[in-house]
Amino acid sequence: MSVQSEPSTSRRDFLKQTSGALAGAALAGAIGVRAYAGEQNVIQVALVGCGGRGTGAAANALSTQGPTRLVAMADVFDSHLKNSLKNLSTQFGEKVNVPAGRQFGGLDGYRKAIDAVAPGGVVLLATPPAFRPLHVEYAVAKGCHVFMEKSFAVDAPGIRRVLKAGQEAEKKNLKVAGGLMSRHYRPLEEAVEQLHKGLIGELITCWAYREHGPVGFTPKSPGMTEMAHQIRNYSNFTWLNGSFLLDWLIHNLDVCCWCKDAWPVSAQGQGGRQVRTAPDQLFDHYAVEYHFPDGTRLFAQGRHMDNCWGFFGDIIHGATGSAVLGEGISQPRIFKGHRQRPEDVIWQYVGGRSDQYQVEHDLLFDAIRTNKRYNETQRSCNAAMVGILGRMAAESGQMITWDQAMSSNLELAPGLDGYTMDSPPPVVPDAQGRYPIALPGQTTVL
Repeated sequence: MSVQSEPSTSRRDFLKQTSGALAGAALAGAIGVRAYAGEQNVIQVALVGCGGRGTGAAANALSTQGPTRLVAMADVFDSHLKNSLKNLSTQFGEKVNVPAGRQFGGLDGYRKAIDAVAPGGVVLLATPPAFRPLHVEYAVAKGCHVFMEKSFAVDAPGIRRVLKAGQEAEKKNLKVAGGLMSRHYRPLEEAVEQLHKGLIGELITCWAYREHGPVGFTPKSPGMTEMAHQIRNYSNFTWLNGSFLLDWLIHNLDVCCWCKDAWPVSAQGQGGRQVRTAPDQLFDHYAVEYHFPDGTRLFAQGRHMDNCWGFFGDIIHGATGSAVLGEGISQPRIFKGHRQRPEDVIWQYVGGRSDQYQVEHDLLFDAIRTNKRYNETQRSCNAAMVGILGRMAAESGQMITWDQAMSSNLELAPGLDGYTMDSPPPVVPDAQGRYPIALPGQTTVL
């Protein structure tokens, strides 16, 4: 394949530009639940999870049209909260007003942060995905609008909780945005529109890739609880992030389904841990074949290993041509035929590039201020289920249908609502410091 992935702007870039890596976040804006905020009404915001994703989301929210103010923050790590607050205060000045009394720690800190702006607030939820369902539920119950970062849950019971909360939000006229920002990248929007118009005919296969170096790991610090250690390394534990396939590949899985305008009905796949030695649960490679209702297929490959071929993006094959697009591809292109050569380009975007991270917040806050219907819950949950379905198929080695996956009652972290930072996590190391790893053909996922 002649194409190469291209760098794309991420919320982590915000931290590099303003000084440092932080961890997760959320915003809440105080406005009437059944009313709406006019152009000059101050929308207050609460941030739940203060790392790279959350801090970037807060910056985007504070950059929307009309007055906004960050008034509450929560994170299980005080250093993350303090670093995030410092960065945001430096950039936004008086738009940030989070005194010590509105800075919350612990696994129940999200409740206090949401309470500080409820009802009617905008809550940015950017903690590890395992916690998303209970945080969304609580925010909606308290009458707050929601921005929820991907991924939106790690298992089917969690997805069902988020879907139910989204339905409640609809009844309450609350707005819900999901962090699948690629859907709001103008060049990609126009490329997908061309595919839907039939520029390369019927779409036959879609290929989603995320191939790069190893996911990092931070050794356990002296005196740190096992729960804190795993949350700090949430990308490395399946109960927290739902697997590399879900939390890292979700954007390009979603883009393929967007291009196809369909969701898979089944999947089979494989994965394993071949070269990774870090003490965690990560498979270092995945390959999953999804089946669409019309019989066409989506192939997903995820790998994080050193010294291997790298690509981050989507390849779409149609009856008469192909496309290179998706997260990781800043300049989408459509080609005649299936060889992606410069001389075969038949379409590429011409115009200014949007900041998709900002646009997703602009749309949310505009909907709040103008009282437009805005609820991305269903689509966001469908995208997450694609990743969950693939993880279930790869870890079990079985063909799993969408309906089987959606009806599964297997929770990766039973009783999560009652966890504290001193609770034993759902997985613990053995005497040799090794964590349980899924074994295809043996692991049960339904």
